[in-house]
Amino acid sequence: MAKNSGTITIKKYANRRLYNTGTSTYVTLDDLAVMVKKGEDFVVLDAKSGDDITHSVLTQIIFEQESKTGNTLLPVSFLRQLIAIYGDQLQMVVPSYLEHSMAALTGQQEELRAQITKSFGDNPVTRNMQLPMQLVEEQVRRNTEMFQKAMQMFSPFALGHSTTTEEAPRKQDNSKDIDELKTQLKQLQDKINSIDS
Repeated sequence: MAKNSGTITIKKYANRRLYNTGTSTYVTLDDLAVMVKKGEDFVVLDAKSGDDITHSVLTQIIFEQESKTGNTLLPVSFLRQLIAIYGDQLQMVVPSYLEHSMAALTGQQEELRAQITKSFGDNPVTRNMQLPMQLVEEQVRRNTEMFQKAMQMFSPFALGHSTTTEEAPRKQDNSKDIDELKTQLKQLQDKINSIDS
């Protein structure tokens, strides 16, 4: 697939086939996933109506990626929370919050890679080493703090400090959340390492 300088138009036909107008070839969802990973910008249009169906096609790619591997990026608890937000007042702010969170995660990813390269050098052996736990723990702590601050901004009373007996369970929940984030970060790093190698 040749890389185009602008946005590539993909047409989806009634028979579910996808046609890349930039390369004049039929492509698959896997091909589109590779294009996303390479940073290639594309839009998917319904060939008959001309409607932009990029969102549904990207969602389909995520569904396929989630079902193909044993390591999922979207834990059940996250999916439940996301579904619960539909129709809620927070629904309007969730897309921008998630976009900001993913941008922050991507930026932190590069920062972690740079720290590892600085510490261990850039060679095949150290490039595939697992992250030192202190770096991961620090990253998880920062992500958790960022999430808590954002949630306080949208719901100032939900995560406020209180002196009630709910304080102890909340600390246990935070510990569980941190462990879950650690697991997710490790899975993400394993996927990054498999892509890099």
